[in-house]
Amino acid sequence: MSEQLQAKEISSVELTQYYLDRIREHDPALNCFITVVADRALKEAKKADHQRAVGNNGLLTGIPLVHKDLFCVKDVKTTCASKMLADFVAPYDATIVRRLNNQGMVCLGKTNMDEFAMGSSGKTSFWGPTVNPWDVTKVAGGSSSGSAAAVAAGLAPAATGSDTGGSIRQPAAFCGVTGFKPTYGRNSRYGMVAFSSSLDQPGTLTRTVEDAKLLFDVTNGVDTKDASTINTAADREYKLPRLTIGYPSKFFEDIPTPLMSVLADVRHTLEKTGHNFKEIELPDVQKCLATYFAISRGECVTNLARFDGIRFGFRSKEVSNIDNLYTKTRIEGFGAEVKRRILFGNYVLTNGKPETHFVKAQKVRRLIHDRYTQTFNDVDFILAPSAPTVAAPVLADDHDQFELYRQDRFTVAANLGGLPAIGVPCGTVNSLPVGIQLIGPRFSDWQLLELAAEYQRLTDWHLRYPSKFL
Repeated sequence: MSEQLQAKEISSVELTQYYLDRIREHDPALNCFITVVADRALKEAKKADHQRAVGNNGLLTGIPLVHKDLFCVKDVKTTCASKMLADFVAPYDATIVRRLNNQGMVCLGKTNMDEFAMGSSGKTSFWGPTVNPWDVTKVAGGSSSGSAAAVAAGLAPAATGSDTGGSIRQPAAFCGVTGFKPTYGRNSRYGMVAFSSSLDQPGTLTRTVEDAKLLFDVTNGVDTKDASTINTAADREYKLPRLTIGYPSKFFEDIPTPLMSVLADVRHTLEKTGHNFKEIELPDVQKCLATYFAISRGECVTNLARFDGIRFGFRSKEVSNIDNLYTKTRIEGFGAEVKRRILFGNYVLTNGKPETHFVKAQKVRRLIHDRYTQTFNDVDFILAPSAPTVAAPVLADDHDQFELYRQDRFTVAANLGGLPAIGVPCGTVNSLPVGIQLIGPRFSDWQLLELAAEYQRLTDWHLRYPSKFL
């Protein structure tokens, strides 16, 4: 698109209108969007065309994208898919939004998601679930459901997302797109509504790894408004040597045979290019999940305490005193999954002794981090599943909450260790996409991207569209 815009084969206004038309035609069936800003998008596109005409442009100028609805976009609703923020209009831009805006990218709107990024299906949104473009009876994954489905269906060429325990990589796997979670601290969290501050990391959903590179080149870097951001020298033009890739065989044994067969093909493809594989053992996934549960739920309690009906957001109308205001506002404003996590988080933090659960979980987190660090002394990267299944039916019974939480068992460790990870499509089972993830040591983002790009140069799964949305 950048090349076409530069060659004047198409204008940004034409490109933007093309995507707005596709959104109008297809989004009613998918429910990818919470807010579409058509007039604003066309105005931004016109400005981008002018910038290109006078030579004041970058590679991304005039290219449309969408933002997950937990990133603040000035003068646009930022709802986090919750009744609690249904009418909240952001007064400023998140850093990741501002940096993309500064490149002249065109915002088409805000995408649907699990409420406050809590979920693995896209079904906890106040506005209803996003469905999967490959089969509208299936979920799109979560929590970045709308972003993944919008890119998969061709309603946007790129999208922002957030990943707390796999919320970019898992929906990317379900929808057959590329999902990139950078090293913790490479992308600023300023202006992103927090779920679990020590785990959350902004990232992107795109069709190709090459597109993810273009966006990461713009979004990463130190931000004075986010003390967790890190300045590290990195070689943008990294040349990929022959690598040793870790293969945790126990992970692959924990999934159905048809899925395991597809995932195993990825190893064979990379072996043909000269990369070596080494069997490794990683921390038990159940221990990683338990650690993730305790930390993420404990942190979410603190981050959601601000939604009290006093300062901003939803406020219950039928109240008699201040305690009643707090109680009724939070009962009416939050959905069931958010309440469930708040209850769990309060138990973790206040059950007589916080050190019994939360502090112990932090210690185990350090052990998990150290184990991965030790593993990376022996291998360059790790190959692992993105999800244990393909997309489930939208109407599936969700009574077994623990089984839903186990969807994240292959992804949470990267967040606990602050590691970069990327999910790429690698095949299909029963006509539904399957994804694989590559995990690297901290700050190996560019090398990781190059390895994933090499895989995509050898395959075409990332170029396939769901037939209903061609």
